[in-house]
Amino acid sequence: MSTGVAVSDECIDLYSEFKLRKKYKYIIFKLADDNKEIIVEKKAETGNYEDFLECLPSDEPRYAVYDFEYEKPGEGQRSKITFYAWIPDTSKVRQKMLYAASKDALRKKLVGLAIEIQGTDLSEVDYDAVLEKASRSN
Repeated sequence: MSTGVAVSDECIDLYSEFKLRKKYKYIIFKLADDNKEIIVEKKAETGNYEDFLECLPSDEPRYAVYDFEYEKPGEGQRSKITFYAWIPDTSKVRQKMLYAASKDALRKKLVGLAIEIQGTDLSEVDYDAVLEKASRSN
């Protein structure tokens, strides 16, 4: 189901810099207050995974991309562009529905995503859970 939500040009421009120039470590997106457009809420040029997780609100949905780096045994350092659909169980029902229905509008604009993580609580987005998914993908 599509909600007709637009994706702001800033989302696409910053994602390009994130992907091609490695300018950002992560970008967090949200629905604008009028629920008609996905906008950038925060971008960070540095930071570790814990810093990133602390930026995800405990009771409101967000989308995010993170440059997930990890060590693959026998193959060395790896990096995967990871997309997050963070829709906590504690969110309001209307917000959950809007974010779930609008996710594809953003995902289709962000070319080159390697992994998608859907999180409803912190255990689903913790480092080890994402590492396991990253290790399974090529």
